[in-house]
Amino acid sequence: MSDFLIVGGGIIGLLLARELSAAGASVTVIERGECGKEASWAGGGIVSPLYPWRYTPAVTALASSAQKEYPALAKQLLDETGIDPEWERTGLLMLDAEDSNAALAWAKGVGSAMHSLSSESIYQREPLLAPGYSEGLWMPDIANIRNPRLLKALLKSLQLQPRVRFLQHSSVTGFIQGTSGEERSIEGVELLRNGQYEKVLGQHAVVTAGAWTGRLFKSLSLDVDVHPVKGQMLLLKPAKQVLSSIVLSNGRYLIPRRDGHLLVGSTLEYTDFDKSTSEVAEQSLYASALALIPKLESAQMIAHWAGLRPGAAQGIPYIGGVPGFRNLSVNAGQFRNGLVLAPASAGLLADILLGRAPRVDPLPYQLATGFSA
Repeated sequence: MSDFLIVGGGIIGLLLARELSAAGASVTVIERGECGKEASWAGGGIVSPLYPWRYTPAVTALASSAQKEYPALAKQLLDETGIDPEWERTGLLMLDAEDSNAALAWAKGVGSAMHSLSSESIYQREPLLAPGYSEGLWMPDIANIRNPRLLKALLKSLQLQPRVRFLQHSSVTGFIQGTSGEERSIEGVELLRNGQYEKVLGQHAVVTAGAWTGRLFKSLSLDVDVHPVKGQMLLLKPAKQVLSSIVLSNGRYLIPRRDGHLLVGSTLEYTDFDKSTSEVAEQSLYASALALIPKLESAQMIAHWAGLRPGAAQGIPYIGGVPGFRNLSVNAGQFRNGLVLAPASAGLLADILLGRAPRVDPLPYQLATGFSA
């Protein structure tokens, strides 16, 4: 019997397993598919909300904490596994933001570096941009990380830990319930694995299942406001590097990778659990890329894919214990910022579970208003 059962092997579940096992706990990670192959893999890897000033202080607190943690995490994983997550501080250039004054005021208030750029300064920084941009906002401290490599490194690191075991291709079909005084308790989970039904026991269950979180809680007659939101992405390979920094315009972004690839994202689609790609989205993303960098017309299209984000109200995740249960917790609902917030999100829940001083105030993420029986 493990100390903790983590249901969901995305970036948050894996980082939580890392924190808990480092503190001496035994952990079982249960994943319906392969660990790290859903939204965590599908995203862009920008270590910042796209328009950070438009989010609530609750999101800002997690983002600020995570941004400080990422450089050390990337180095530790490289040292442990030999896999480089490619964390790079490239900076983020936002073009023609309608609310630039609000952005600058926000940055000053939270102590985040942000500078207003003239048209001349924009093209000095990124000379291959299409003509016509008159105003920009430059955030020099923003980094990106190559999320597939991050997940590979994290998974390899955890597989070296004797206190962590993985049950992949294992679908949780229900929770094994008990009672503990006036509260219910979770004694384990029932799952379907290799065509067989099994019971896996644990002292504490944690749901980190992303867009599938709401489905899991329905088996406990609980409703949680987490729903799937599809995002489609493109990967291009220009003949030569065309950008040195992340560029964002009208909600679409380009992310340069160290090996010369260029990531284009992303769509925002409410299609339930449909994860298929579409030609319409492909053409729209490609058109957005060309509108920013006309020279991409000759770039090779390498891949097109989709992922399902865990949408929640205002993008504020639910992190903490589930009301009415002694030993059930959740960490889900990061919406577009799952990877952005992951080290802080996982770290905060680990703090709560292990009785440590929380790295950020846990109050905004409690479930009192998110769940109903």
